[in-house]
Amino acid sequence: MGDSLKLRTGGQHVVDALLAQGTDRVFGVPGESYLDVLDALHAQQHRVRFITCRHEGAAAFMAEAHGKLTGSPGICLVTRAPGAANASIGVHTAFQDSTPLILLIGQVGRDMMEREAFQEVDYRQMFGPIAKWVAQIDDVSRVAEFMMRAYAVALSGRPGPVVLALPEDMLTDSAPAAPSQRVVVAPSGRLTPSELAPLQQALAQAHKPLLLLGGSTWSDAGLQDIRAFATRQQIPLACAFRRQDLCDNRHDSYVGEVGIGINPELAQAIRDCDLLLAVGTRLGEIVTSGYTLLEVPLPRQTLVHVMPAAEELGRVYQSAISLQSSLDGFAQACASLEPVAAPDPAARSAWQQKLRASYQRYIEPPWRDVRLDPARVITCLRERLELDAIVTNGAGNYSAWAHRYHQFSSPRCQLAPTSGAMGYGVPAAIAAKLHAPQRQVICLAGDGCFLMTSQELATVRQNRLAIVFIVFNNGMYGTIRMHQETHYPGHMLGTDLCNPDFVAYAASFGIGGERVEHNDGFAPALDRALACTGAYLIELSIDPEVLSPRATLSGLRQAALRASA
Repeated sequence: MGDSLKLRTGGQHVVDALLAQGTDRVFGVPGESYLDVLDALHAQQHRVRFITCRHEGAAAFMAEAHGKLTGSPGICLVTRAPGAANASIGVHTAFQDSTPLILLIGQVGRDMMEREAFQEVDYRQMFGPIAKWVAQIDDVSRVAEFMMRAYAVALSGRPGPVVLALPEDMLTDSAPAAPSQRVVVAPSGRLTPSELAPLQQALAQAHKPLLLLGGSTWSDAGLQDIRAFATRQQIPLACAFRRQDLCDNRHDSYVGEVGIGINPELAQAIRDCDLLLAVGTRLGEIVTSGYTLLEVPLPRQTLVHVMPAAEELGRVYQSAISLQSSLDGFAQACASLEPVAAPDPAARSAWQQKLRASYQRYIEPPWRDVRLDPARVITCLRERLELDAIVTNGAGNYSAWAHRYHQFSSPRCQLAPTSGAMGYGVPAAIAAKLHAPQRQVICLAGDGCFLMTSQELATVRQNRLAIVFIVFNNGMYGTIRMHQETHYPGHMLGTDLCNPDFVAYAASFGIGGERVEHNDGFAPALDRALACTGAYLIELSIDPEVLSPRATLSGLRQAALRASA
């Protein structure tokens, strides 16, 4: 009997499709609604590894981080309703971060549908607003078709998440083996000289240009091309929020991150520039400081907006020049352009040097009379970590120090959610170490952020992953407390935290650790952590008064009280 006539169950068809796409790692929490997929994975353990997680939200974060690191869809497997609901945070992050991800959900049997059966949910309605495509595979003979389409949709245009529901009885149905092939998304057509001519004209007229990089589909070659273009044209290069690893922060063209806590001088430079070349970034709320750095809908600056998806062009801002292109394709086209003579080369050079000098001043922390300064922690990291070390974090005020003071030097060495999701750092670090076991992986987490996914230390231990966890413990949800003190001074509610002994907590998972309470104690603790052959946790005892790189708790409260008096 030929292979085409061999009967395969729905679960086997799903795994066959994963293997056809080169998938070698799947993240998930086992569920009875997709037992046949698990059985098919069991038969293919030598080709694809199932990473058992302790919570579906963390599993989805791991898959999302895997998608960021590899450029291929991260795969997450979860059970019906409760599992799917837990995993939705990772889907939303993938959507906002433009990360390819495929969430596979076990579903109730087809004979139970439309009765509100046990854990029944219509996933098209549930995930419709936060996924690129949501579907349910009702016919076992169409599994290969749906799976190939899922990969194509997740990877094409602006990448993002796809959700597929797998009815339990469909997975145990059988159909002949179906042909499948590796999905290759054709890049957007290369920009022609006539399409680039308006950009060249704009560059020839610009006294103060600025290049803003974002997006998630860059290759190393594309990033080299765009940096070379900026260097030749003497254009200062900034990176969008949590995309700092798109350019070596030590390069002379780099002038900082455009995100939360932006350098005020860089923010002013965006307002003052006469040409803003935005490549890959959606120019969303965070990157535009609440849509204030550029006027809506017609910016004062000449805006050149380059995106791989047409629907993102003109969505908020009407640009002077809109270019739909793959990001690598645009960079390659720019790399072949002859340098355009600036109207005043000396002035443009001075503009770039001014912004670079401002950035270098901004990343040197001022002296702060505190026993343990988070800024000193980050500068120690940037001095001691290898250049390709992967740094992960979730959301919270603690991350502001990392964004301001750390220098990212290699592509895909920053894993942080532009969606602002808490709890991301721990699972992202797990995905990173699984993908690149030879690289240093450092997870930064606030005490509140860490405890949202800290149960995954069990996954760390189970897989023997040498990750360094650094927990900033100030005993509160710092970001929310900051907003409370700013807008409702003295009216604190719900932001104080009762925390465990984090070192003892790590030890309960068989993970070493120590607590640091003073500035001079961090460097030797970091040395011990990096030398450890297993995972290691450093708990930083942070004074709650040290609220952010710019503010203190009492200072915010006093300023708010004065303003309301």
